[in-house]
Amino acid sequence: MRVMTLPALLAWREGAQWTALPAHELTATLRGLLLHDVTMAGLQELRFPEEKPLLRGQDVAELENSDTFLLAVDTDWKEHDIETPYGLLHVVIRGSPKGNRPAILTYHDVGLNHKLCFNTFFNFEDMQEITKHFVVCHVDAPGQQVGASQFPQGYQFPSLEQLAAMLPSVVQHFGFKYVIGIGVGAGAYVLAKFALIFPDLVEGLVLMNIDPNGKGWIDWAATKLSGLTSTLPDTVLSHLFSQEELVNNTELVQSYRQQIGNVVNQANLQLFWNMYNSRRDLDINRPGTVPNAKTLRCPVMLVVGDNAPAEDGVVECNSKLDPTTTTFLKMADSGGLPQVTQPGKLTEAFKYFLQGMGYIPYLKDRRLSGGAVPSASMTRLARSRTASLTSASSVDGSRPQACTHSESSEGLGQVNHTMEVSC
Repeated sequence: MRVMTLPALLAWREGAQWTALPAHELTATLRGLLLHDVTMAGLQELRFPEEKPLLRGQDVAELENSDTFLLAVDTDWKEHDIETPYGLLHVVIRGSPKGNRPAILTYHDVGLNHKLCFNTFFNFEDMQEITKHFVVCHVDAPGQQVGASQFPQGYQFPSLEQLAAMLPSVVQHFGFKYVIGIGVGAGAYVLAKFALIFPDLVEGLVLMNIDPNGKGWIDWAATKLSGLTSTLPDTVLSHLFSQEELVNNTELVQSYRQQIGNVVNQANLQLFWNMYNSRRDLDINRPGTVPNAKTLRCPVMLVVGDNAPAEDGVVECNSKLDPTTTTFLKMADSGGLPQVTQPGKLTEAFKYFLQGMGYIPYLKDRRLSGGAVPSASMTRLARSRTASLTSASSVDGSRPQACTHSESSEGLGQVNHTMEVSC
């Protein structure tokens, strides 16, 4: 058993070694000339024990039914179309702001919408035990929601920077003080950019499959050539799933192929896909590596499956963030969509991430046979009192934030308080 020293994360067994799998054979061929091994100090791997069932109480065949993705368990979700500087934004929200607690705000990957990307995760029983203590806000990128009308000829889709600049309108509309963002792929990039531009509005980030780099000419050429030989849904699938998943997990992949082709407006999707592939570098650097380095100031949890096409990008993003506030989770037995294939593991990690920030210090665990435990309710005052126990850094203004621990923090002159737990 390997025990990791992180202030708010349990340790999990080590899984297989790192592997790098190409997202598409064509891309791999073109990029193979330039790829090189990436090594870095401060890289932290957390492995999860194997969890075979894809979904609690469901088998893979059930995923072919669109209701698996689109049917929401809760009936109290409210839809809104919010005016922003760059057009209307479709938002679905449940609950209302709860005191000083932040809202949980999600942003989906390209090719998906909030239902296809997050329904499995947020409908997971243990996740609902967490989210009932927060207001939850799902954001759909322009024109990607179910039933969206096609954009008119000549419509200019917002850049990823503009998509990030649309989010303060959402925060202001609902009266949120700050948010904890959960983003996947393109959505992770948008939320990271949002946190860079508006750091005071972001309390924490969970970034899955993020790629902080813009497209180089080789990637651009590969995307163009791939688009000539593949349909748009198949092209997007090679972004979402690894080659191994495309070959071996055919039922899940086929389910998403049908949903992407039937649920998301294809013309609108093409615009979003083109803009994602035109993104610029996220422009972040680890503090101390360059003068006036830009970085994410809030706690960040990076997540990637050990069989995901985004692995290289997430590794590089980890190398550019402050190791004292960043946790890197590499999920064993998981591919390109860990929130779909391993919702239980991700829920557990998210719970400890919240606890590390000072929220929900006690949360009912259905697996415990003991008596009731205190419910999740923590105010700013209570958080400030626990900050000294969960953080080794100074308090940033009136917003105490916990620091997570990276195994290698050499040269930073900081020693974090840690909690060692084995399971």
